[in-house]
Amino acid sequence: MSRPGLVRGFLSVGSWTMVSRVSGFIRDILMAAWLGTGPVAEAFLIALSLPNMFRRFFAEGAFNTAFVPMFAKKLEDRTEAQRFASEAFSGLFMVVLAISAVAMIFMPGLVWLMASGFAGDERFALAVEYGRITFPYILLISMASMVSGVLNANGRFTAAAAAPVLLNLLFIAAMGLARYRGWDMGLTLAWATPLTGIAQLGLVWWDAHRTGWTFLPRRPRLSPDMRRLLAVALPAAFAGGVVQLNLLIGRQVGSQFEGAIAWLSYSDRLYQLPLGVVGAAVAVVLLPELARRLRAGDEAGGQSAYSRATEFGLFLTLPAAFAIAVIAVPMVATLFERGQFTAADTVQTARALVVYALGLPAFVLQKILQPLYFAREDTKTPFRYALYSMVVNAAVAFGLMGPMGFLAAALGTTIAAWVMVGQLWWGTRSMGQAARADDRLRRTAPRIVLASALMALALWFIEGWLDAAGVARIPGLAVLVLGGAAIYFTLAFLTGAYKLSELKAAVRRRR
Repeated sequence: MSRPGLVRGFLSVGSWTMVSRVSGFIRDILMAAWLGTGPVAEAFLIALSLPNMFRRFFAEGAFNTAFVPMFAKKLEDRTEAQRFASEAFSGLFMVVLAISAVAMIFMPGLVWLMASGFAGDERFALAVEYGRITFPYILLISMASMVSGVLNANGRFTAAAAAPVLLNLLFIAAMGLARYRGWDMGLTLAWATPLTGIAQLGLVWWDAHRTGWTFLPRRPRLSPDMRRLLAVALPAAFAGGVVQLNLLIGRQVGSQFEGAIAWLSYSDRLYQLPLGVVGAAVAVVLLPELARRLRAGDEAGGQSAYSRATEFGLFLTLPAAFAIAVIAVPMVATLFERGQFTAADTVQTARALVVYALGLPAFVLQKILQPLYFAREDTKTPFRYALYSMVVNAAVAFGLMGPMGFLAAALGTTIAAWVMVGQLWWGTRSMGQAARADDRLRRTAPRIVLASALMALALWFIEGWLDAAGVARIPGLAVLVLGGAAIYFTLAFLTGAYKLSELKAAVRRRR
């Protein structure tokens, strides 16, 4: 993939992810208004997080981390690549099917591990009921993630990036139907979850099939390639398990405080917007690109891909982090404060959002640094780093739970993210040229920081002026968002953080 093609890949995935996040906001706005932060909302959020946790652990985490580089290296022989991908599809299907059956049997234990603070009240029984309904989603979305990996390795990003939009649209339709027909909102959302998995799998399977990649579950076989896949995937699975333990720590702390699971979940949705748009786009496109560059011995091309990914990530993530920290309260109030979501909920959600915003650059940098290891089929080193970060997260979250309350969960996540980035960066020192920032990145990075800080200062003054003028919430937030974006991009070009000629070259197709 050429350099412009690399950035076009970022933009393609990022654009669809933006649509997904916007539709996700509409979903969350409706959920906040109709469920608030009460028992049904908290129970459903925990139930939904169970299959999502295992999905990241198996499919998007360990499996695809190992599968994509290996598959990308086989693409020169289409028949061999199809054989390997079919074996991987069948193996993943059988493993996740077995895990799903066991999890549904032992669902009370899983809920307790996720949120022991629910024990003894109605939230626990609701979470168990919803969890058994939603958990089959993991099988469907795991297969969808594996097929998406095939598409991404072939330079096809649209269908995989668009699939999550279906989830949000179906959830919105389900809530609207439940509201209209008077159905139980929690049960409706639970039953809608596996339906969204069917829709997402159908979309990516169809796109793969029409381009010559057809996958059907067959009896798995332990070929030499599958043994190699397992050898690479197992350390990544442990690393993914550590990451999910970090999430468990946060939910355990949150479950001890009434309403905190919802506050943390809604704040998570807000900071996940730039993280999903930028971080996911970079990670999805960068891993197969680095694998191809390293296979060809193109160190200079690898350095360029890594540096442009870092530049792209910082250029969009740093201003988002600065802005979120400044306008957290009006953002939460405008998006969520209505119906069952109160002003008190706004304050608590905004407090968590500020803490998460401080870690946003770290979350994105992780997604940029990790492919440097994964493209070399090194999953053991990130696992070791993740283990250390988990210890930091647990120490902060549980240690500060007394004086800080539920905010200790967010602070632990943020500090652990920066510790992980530091370790990942330190470990790249022996990787050679491909893991080094080029001259352009060293020039632009400090200027991006300067432009972001100046933009945040301007937003602080604008927010005060809007409050004094009594501007309504929606137009006020629009002024903050659009004004902040205009100020940042102006400052970015004035400070030389980005040049107009470079931006045009990044999106222009190479002739």
